[in-house]
Amino acid sequence: MRARILTVSDGVMEGTRDDRSGEALAVRLVDAGFDIDERRVVADGVDSVAHALRELCRGFTGLVVTTGGTGFGPRDLTPEGTKTVLEREAPGLAEAMRLVNPLGRLSRAAAGTIGQALVLNTPGSTTGAVECLDAVLDVVPHALALLAGERPH
Repeated sequence: MRARILTVSDGVMEGTRDDRSGEALAVRLVDAGFDIDERRVVADGVDSVAHALRELCRGFTGLVVTTGGTGFGPRDLTPEGTKTVLEREAPGLAEAMRLVNPLGRLSRAAAGTIGQALVLNTPGSTTGAVECLDAVLDVVPHALALLAGERPH
């Protein structure tokens, strides 16, 4: 299984913050058997997120996990950027991620598909990002198989 990670953060883009949540997601995904073939960082914003997701998903079959920009801050626009490019939403995945922690109720994260890629928004918090991923990781292989046109048993 293949995965890509998109960190959405003005601070990481500017070099004033480390990409701890992106690194934590990478470690967790590798532990779960994923090969990470790309990690990218973009500034917060609807257009930057939408553009990066279009590029990351073009011709890609696998999982794309974003980290950052899912809260209530004025620059937290990852869900809006994601929703502009999603072809089909997967609200059950987003709801499951929100239920993992009481702070999840503050998440505006989206989940869905672009072509044969499954996109999940996770928070910028290192712990929150991994918790949200873990909340749905058990069903991700099945979803990816379906997106690839396979008929899993």
